Amino acid sequence: MAVTGFEITLRRPLAGGAPFGDVGPYEELKGRLRYAIDPSHAANRGVTDVALAPRNAAGLVEFSADLSLLVPVDRARASGRALIDVVNRGNTVSVPNFNHATRPAFTAGSDPNPPIDVGDGFLMRRGYVVASCGWQFDLPDVPGLIRLHGVEAREQGQPLRGRVYVQLQAPEDVADFLLSDRAHHAYAAADLDERDAVLTVRDMPDAEPEVIPRGKWKFARADNGRATPDPRHVWLEGGFTKGRLYHVAYTATGAQVVGLGPVALRDCAAWLKSGEAPVHVRRAYAYGRSQTGRLLRTLIHYGLNDDERGDEAFDGVIANVAGAMRGEFNQRFGQNSKDRPWTMCHLEPFRVEPRGRLRVMYTNTSAEYHRGDASLVHTDPDGARDLEHGPSVRVYHFAGTEHGTGVWPPTDTQPAPADPHGWVDRSQNLRGVVNYGRLLRACLINLDRWVTDGIAPPPSRHPRVADGTAVAPETLAKTFDAIPGARYPRRHARPLRQDYGADAEMRRITVAPPKSGAPYGTRVSAVDSDGNEVGGIVLPELAVPLATHTGWNLRHADIGGVEQLLVFAGATLPFAKTRRERAASGDPRPAIAERYGSRDDYLKRVRAAARALVEDGYLLEEDVETSLTFAARMWDAFA
Repeated sequence: MAVTGFEITLRRPLAGGAPFGDVGPYEELKGRLRYAIDPSHAANRGVTDVALAPRNAAGLVEFSADLSLLVPVDRARASGRALIDVVNRGNTVSVPNFNHATRPAFTAGSDPNPPIDVGDGFLMRRGYVVASCGWQFDLPDVPGLIRLHGVEAREQGQPLRGRVYVQLQAPEDVADFLLSDRAHHAYAAADLDERDAVLTVRDMPDAEPEVIPRGKWKFARADNGRATPDPRHVWLEGGFTKGRLYHVAYTATGAQVVGLGPVALRDCAAWLKSGEAPVHVRRAYAYGRSQTGRLLRTLIHYGLNDDERGDEAFDGVIANVAGAMRGEFNQRFGQNSKDRPWTMCHLEPFRVEPRGRLRVMYTNTSAEYHRGDASLVHTDPDGARDLEHGPSVRVYHFAGTEHGTGVWPPTDTQPAPADPHGWVDRSQNLRGVVNYGRLLRACLINLDRWVTDGIAPPPSRHPRVADGTAVAPETLAKTFDAIPGARYPRRHARPLRQDYGADAEMRRITVAPPKSGAPYGTRVSAVDSDGNEVGGIVLPELAVPLATHTGWNLRHADIGGVEQLLVFAGATLPFAKTRRERAASGDPRPAIAERYGSRDDYLKRVRAAARALVEDGYLLEEDVETSLTFAARMWDAFA
């Protein structure tokens, strides 16, 4: 057994000890999960550089991970199912997303044990064990983050050296940058005077970069107006301009065994199923969103789901809002936090097929389609034809939604995602307001039935080339240009084929900056006359609309880069309230008063649209009322 112990440091009631239906009250057990794995075992040989990790006297590699377990106080009332919460940059995501919690997922701060908002208790009422397990070694030094305590790889006792490629962007002018994404721990430059180090700048992700002369920048940090040498910072003469995209390529030193992250998750699931944990489960499902959805795609790609006993750790996976990307989660000098398709060598193959009995759902919002990569999950690389997955995969597109589960109340300003600087993002339109969490709930229940009872979930539903619902992004311009103030992007940056000189065996990049080639064939959903998407699962907010809901939104001038998409953001473009208001603005979309006779009329249609989704299997019966609640608040805000 790879898990050697669980040291509990905190035990506390969940939700003040309140009961969750017939399951009763829950408690949180929090502490450190300890591992010792055999680096030569077939289950672990796919972990990059594990053979270079330090070993104990028994020849095993030891490491540990922070773990939070949410379990019924009466263990006998647990359902036998665990949801492995693949924490995003150290923050829990499963309870916020499935329970419709109002507290944001990214809650870590000064409190090492932040409170848990259980929302409506969806997971607890069903007796799920929720295991939030650390997997990421390079998190910022912020209390409350759930992290991996890993090990460094060495050759003949010496730190490794290798090429690193970092993207940097800020919503305000800055004098220097930490050489990492979102203030994560940076890889130190091996030589502060390295001649082969390169700094470039561009204004669009796929634009030709401008090389900044080496004499104008340094590996240094700003200190009282002066540049102080620092191997983990980059300083530019005159400073870095907000919104512009900077990339640094350099030789770093000191590589962690990054691939122990997926192993920590795998063996946590295996431990819960082994009977040696504080609670025993029969089924383990993994949920990851964004960064950790990509991590799960990476785990599947490298075949890391089998534990040292030869058993499959995860029975099912929901990889949410990962697009078609994987990431640097099993790569020498990998950067866990990188999330732009223009900065990673891990793109193809886009279709990631599970092995064995594993069942997988790939779910994406419109934002990942407009980012340029999500359609590649189900088309060929040129976007010319549809491709189908095997019988163990479902692909769902949540039409008209943004990367997160909607921003409410409506606003154009939000904290930058998972950013410890306190930076704020601002968009040119209101952010996307549609909450797709109820679709995830149906996915989880359908996944469990699929695994446990062999009941196939509803078919994949996403834009398709064959029926004209998957189209090039520029074809939508005509529709949105007619909507006053829509500000459709003049240019959609597309992911490029890039050559990083990747060493397939060692999983490391050797060419940085990369050599760029032809763009991939990005496709997005076609839209109706209102600008609402027609491909994918259409929630009542789009079927019975009060606004146009998109997966794109441009950066505001306040944060620079006004021609760039604000990554992760969608937009909400409300309809005019009356015919007179619509005529005055020249809006071709019928006004709310022209569409609906009253609030009751509107909600009656919402109920019918929700019921149709229930009949098709994409929505749970209980979430018909959830849909009415969301629709009612939208009517009150926009009508």
